[in-house]
Amino acid sequence: MLELDLVPGLVVVIGKNGVGKTNLLEAIHVGSQGFSPRTRAEARLVRFGQDAARVSLSVQDRSVAVSTQVTIAARDKRVLVNGAATRGPDELRGKLATLVFLPDRLAVVKGGPLVRRAYIDRMLGRVFPARAGLSSEYSRSLAQRNEALRRVRAGASTLEAVEPWTERVAAVGTELDAARAALVASLSPGFEAAGEALGLTKLGLAYDPRPLTELQLAERVERDVERGLTGAGPHLRDVGIAAAGRELRSFGSQGEQRVAVLALVLAEAGLSFESRGEPPLLLLDDVLSELDGQRRQALLGELPPGGQTVVTTTSTDALPAGARNAALVVEVTPGEARAA
Repeated sequence: MLELDLVPGLVVVIGKNGVGKTNLLEAIHVGSQGFSPRTRAEARLVRFGQDAARVSLSVQDRSVAVSTQVTIAARDKRVLVNGAATRGPDELRGKLATLVFLPDRLAVVKGGPLVRRAYIDRMLGRVFPARAGLSSEYSRSLAQRNEALRRVRAGASTLEAVEPWTERVAAVGTELDAARAALVASLSPGFEAAGEALGLTKLGLAYDPRPLTELQLAERVERDVERGLTGAGPHLRDVGIAAAGRELRSFGSQGEQRVAVLALVLAEAGLSFESRGEPPLLLLDDVLSELDGQRRQALLGELPPGGQTVVTTTSTDALPAGARNAALVVEVTPGEARAA
């Protein structure tokens, strides 16, 4: 069992590689968001030889105090907020805003369209909670239409059975496309500004929404039956990430890709601050290792004011001079974390 008080402001977590700094950030994320940012196989969070893992947090913002407890067992998860059971992590995320940067998030820039779509759709739920269910609703409708198409192909059904799902996919797909476009438009100014501060000029996001109609789907239904898949819709879109017109997936260095992901986190933090009136908790893992001193200083200058940011690094020597007066320095050694 680990107990640790984290104070407002900049919290620096130091320790050698492999001692558990990322595990500490993961625990904070589980306690504030109800799930791990590293794995969906949550049974892996339980220590060997133990029946369950538990994270308890006490959070004080300007308006209200919130206590949470997330317990994960091999086949079960229980989330409590202020001592009362919740319907699940969605309710917890509605009360607490936490954003995380992990080195593997570079896949948002380096990976394929599926990774970027998933990232934007998760962000959509955080920034516009009323639209949180759009992506999953579209996925369910799409899966039903694809299954209906395969049944037609197998001779077990007729095209009439596809029509209700065609209507639903068109309606929800158009709504999802518009929501993604609105999110990208809202993110873009902060994204470009954060990139500029971090030395990556003319950083931009692009998303091309295309209203999906029943007629479009009907016109291609024979091809869709042949493939057993729906060949048009927002499940095939991509989010462009470029600097000065140069697509960073193919033509960006790893340092530039890292800056782009950081700029996305900072841009979302700005939107969260605007919508909630409170800065989100930021968890930044190994964020300084590939930034030079000037960019490290710029990054810390871009953090939302008045909030809490937890940064991991191997040593406080990695911090720029102006940041060495951190509110708290936590030293992690195997099995232990304590104020340094």
